[in-house]
Amino acid sequence: MKLLICAGGTGGGIYPALTAASALQKQGVNRDDLLWVGTRGEMEEKLVPRAGLRLEMISGGPVVSVPPHVMIKNGLKLVWSIGAASRLIRRFKPDAMLMTGGYMAAPVTVAARLHRIPIVIFLPDVEPGSSVRFALPSAQKVACTSADSAQFVPQEKMVVTGYPVRPELRATAKMDKSEALAQFELGVERKTLFVFGGSRGARNINRALMAILPQLLTRFQVIHISGTLTWPEVEANAQTLPEELRDWYRPYPYLHEEMGAAFRAADLVVARAGASMLGEGPAFGVPAILVPLAWAWRYQKVNADYLTERGAALQLTDETLAEKLLPMILDLFDAPDRLAQMGAAAQALDKPTAADDLAKLILGVAQGAAAT
Repeated sequence: MKLLICAGGTGGGIYPALTAASALQKQGVNRDDLLWVGTRGEMEEKLVPRAGLRLEMISGGPVVSVPPHVMIKNGLKLVWSIGAASRLIRRFKPDAMLMTGGYMAAPVTVAARLHRIPIVIFLPDVEPGSSVRFALPSAQKVACTSADSAQFVPQEKMVVTGYPVRPELRATAKMDKSEALAQFELGVERKTLFVFGGSRGARNINRALMAILPQLLTRFQVIHISGTLTWPEVEANAQTLPEELRDWYRPYPYLHEEMGAAFRAADLVVARAGASMLGEGPAFGVPAILVPLAWAWRYQKVNADYLTERGAALQLTDETLAEKLLPMILDLFDAPDRLAQMGAAAQALDKPTAADDLAKLILGVAQGAAAT
């Protein structure tokens, strides 16, 4: 059984595809029979080889929310990439394809359709972005994080699997909290705030946090993933903190293996509302303050609404961060019963079997196609 994986661009699509690949191997698929197709210069270029999977790269780039000349340039790249994707499929001969999105989704979907390769989409967000929307008519099945995606996905194609959280993260959800804190040389005597904004970071969240760090660090401890783009600014700011406050602050440009420990250590999370929060927040049962990225289509707002309406999160906007972030954090930390209720609401949304259920769905589609 040979399977093609088409996923890239952001962690919200890459990590569930990596998790699905791991689950497929557990269910008997040989690693050499998995082939990942991604875009040059994106996150998958590092993450996929690190997972021991074969990776083929094609050219592409964003065609939404970019200047017209960039849209035309990247559009031509994507059209050109249909041929590259088609040659890749002819050579590899996959039985099915898993697609989660990314710039290359359109040309690879077209090529898969030309070669009659059945497609399974995993929809990480509640609402599909443009690349997934393009591929929806060609998909045999669409695995969804949430039943709320029913308004966007045909009923006959939709299967709710939940968001497949990486196995190494899920394992740390059972870790003793003191052990998780010890990984950051922190203790249990203070409440822990975990702040992050994705692999590249969120400048507005970072700056809002830096402005209130002196007040926070007199009472709490903070684990802060800045992302790579604003790390120099965050690192420089950390050096200006008084020594007695710096002891309670742990800034990093990026975490990979330690991400699970950071979630487990947290009493409260401040983050964007990317797809991963739909899976990782519930897996750790951690309450959140979400700040949806305004220009990211509208899917982050829909994700944030999903968690907020179920009592697992509160929301702020970039425009209200400076005024409201500190009061909201203080109010929550001063209301332990409310924090506990939010954590329980998040935990209730967890779907521990999501990875295995997604892998079974992919194999079922591949086997059904092989039988016809």
